[in-house]
Parts: sequence; C-alpha cells; structure tokens
Amino acid sequence: MARTSLPDLSLTEWAVLAVTAEHPTHGFAIAKTLTVDADLGRIWTVPRPLVYRALATLEQRNLVEPIGPEAGDRGPTRIRVQATRAGKTAVGRWLETPVSHVRDLRTQLLLQLKLLHRRGRDPRPLAAAQLAQLTPIVAALRLQADSATGFDRLLASWRYESAQAAVRVLQGVLDDRPALTESG
Repeated sequence: MARTSLPDLSLTEWAVLAVTAEHPTHGFAIAKTLTVDADLGRIWTVPRPLVYRALATLEQRNLVEPIGPEAGDRGPTRIRVQATRAGKTAVGRWLETPVSHVRDLRTQLLLQLKLLHRRGRDPRPLAAAQLAQLTPIVAALRLQADSATGFDRLLASWRYESAQAAVRVLQGVLDDRPALTESG
C-alpha cells in the first residue's frame, strides 16, 4: 500500500500536534511546553496565541479533537484536546521523515529528535534517513564552495560547513554516543 503524503503543516502546527499526540492536554499546557525556556521551546518557541491558532487549524483538519472541559486552578475552564487517529498517524510518519532543506536542520530536525526522545523512541532511524538525504547535498555544497567567488563563495562555504556539522552530529547519533541518546 502506498503511503499518503504528510499534511502540509507549519513547524508550529507540527509541534502543537506532536505535543497533543503525547497525551490529552489543553492549549495553555502546550504553550508552556513551547515557551523559550521550556523543554521544546529551547528549540522552537511558539507564542500562546499561535498555539491556539494552530489548535484551531488542526481541529479543522481533523488532526485534533476537543474532549471536554477541565477546570483551571486559577482562571477560566480549559478545553482539553487529543490527537485523532489521523493526527497520531501523521505525527508518527513526520517523526520518521528527514528534513528537506539544510536551513531547517537546526529547527525541524532538532525538534523531531527531541520529540522522539520524549517518546522514548530510537533516534537512529531518523538520523540514518537524514544522513542519506544530506550526503548528496553536502557533496553539491562542497562543489559550490570550491567553484564560487566573492560572496557566493562565502555563502556556499557557510552552507557546506553547517551541513558538515549536522553530518557529524547525526553520525554521533548513529554511533550511539551517550551524550546524544541518553536523557537530557
């Protein structure tokens, strides 16, 4: 059976959906997880209004659904949501899908690796898939850096070195270096 494509979601929507897929929750709790000093927010920070906007979009796309109210300790009653079966399936597939662009490695790939870690899942399959996708890109960037001049050479060199750093980190994941696969 052919796999259907992933839903076209922003990184913010993926982050919100992935947190919701972990267990039923509410927007305020998701927003706390995505604040600048929080677990996931260290990688991808999402302001509270954007969390609620993402939840509305995900509900319209039948990826999350409300499951009822929850009284807040202080403040208004919150609406708990959970990922639908389609939402959970989409997140599972997204967590296995390598990043398409080198520029997104710092955000999307790190977020995916952290979400896999939160689930207790092995990051090596994603690391291997990402390395397979990254290897020809690194080779092309090397050729660009070697043949370009002026600012284009600087830009190509920057991209090449950034991609090389990602390759080293991903190789560390595959080599199961403790600092990359243990808690933290």
